[in-house]
Amino acid sequence: MAQTAQLINVLKKALKAHGKTYADTARHLDISEASVKRGFSQKNFSLQRLDRICQMIGIEFTDLLQMLKDSATAPISGLTLEQEKEIVSDIELLLVTVCVLNRWTLEQILNYFNMSELECVKRLIKLDRLKMIELLPNNRVKLLLAPNFQWQENGPIQQFFQKKLQSDFFDSSFRDERESLIVINGMLAASSFSVFQRKMEHLAREFTDLSNDDAGLPLEERNGMTAVLAMRPWGNGIFSEFKKYRRN
Repeated sequence: MAQTAQLINVLKKALKAHGKTYADTARHLDISEASVKRGFSQKNFSLQRLDRICQMIGIEFTDLLQMLKDSATAPISGLTLEQEKEIVSDIELLLVTVCVLNRWTLEQILNYFNMSELECVKRLIKLDRLKMIELLPNNRVKLLLAPNFQWQENGPIQQFFQKKLQSDFFDSSFRDERESLIVINGMLAASSFSVFQRKMEHLAREFTDLSNDDAGLPLEERNGMTAVLAMRPWGNGIFSEFKKYRRN
């Protein structure tokens, strides 16, 4: 059943790639568009209909199977909402996930954190099932993430870290030589805001590139770092102390 659902998801992407819509599919199958939508939603098509849809876009059913095989090993660029919920619901799984994303080995995780090898390997198996890693012999880890991998915007992972940021991240004087805090205020036109936003996005990508470049260094030469890049208008709850002075 799970493989059938994956096969239909691959077919849906193939339709989009060939510029075909649900309406086109309905006309080809001589059924209603609602039936086509229901078939894709419920992941429920007969083999005959799957084959006819393949014919419509000029591919063989065997081509669809190969596409499914290729997609199973292709780097992923993100997880589903349910997959993120699964990770964030298990704090040890989240911990192992963060370590693995930063190229920690099983041995390094066990040396640094109070976790049994069995519990750690169980979490690695979960990440393997989520297609984030490939668990190799001797519990070696191969990352399977695309360079543009991102957590869901405002999804479970982002919400978890945002919540923790408020209580943990800013609980510091930022005087350590490895810490930095820059707070700036000003007034920007919409065009200038767009320019600055692009620069923030570029800086975020540069941080990721540097992290990837340093991934090959020994663990003792790397420090875990979190950078927060954020910008909000004054009127959206910032400087609440000033709010009582505003005219209605």
